[in-house]
Amino acid sequence: MRVNPTIQYWSPVIFWMSFIFWMSTGTFSAENTSSIIGPILRFLIPGISEQSLDMIHGLIRKCGHLTEYFILSILLFRAFRSGSMELKTLRWAFFSIIIVIIYAAGDEFHQSFVSTRTASVMDVGIDITGGIFAQGIIFLWYGHKRK
Repeated sequence: MRVNPTIQYWSPVIFWMSFIFWMSTGTFSAENTSSIIGPILRFLIPGISEQSLDMIHGLIRKCGHLTEYFILSILLFRAFRSGSMELKTLRWAFFSIIIVIIYAAGDEFHQSFVSTRTASVMDVGIDITGGIFAQGIIFLWYGHKRK
């Protein structure tokens, strides 16, 4: 049985966007993630100072932003490509980044309504950086394949 190409290529995008939305709820606030990350860091680095713990926790959270939008950007590129053999890499990358920008801004706007979260322009920038980085990797990949 053959899967509809629209479903095949766009359902992972919708799933991942839903996952990002869920990560923006109070469940994944800094207060809640610190109760998981803190004990792990204390186990791995006995005697870690509170200041260092907070810094590493914040860094892990920012890397999460970067990773979420890196993956979203790749999924968007894949969906725009939809198995096409044509190489419209620049067009697919452009639209992928535009959607990453819109979704990142919308995600932070959503967080402004969650009492345990804060909206941050810096987080939007990190998200966009993840999306652009993914497109850079894709360009390198397709450039390598062409040679």
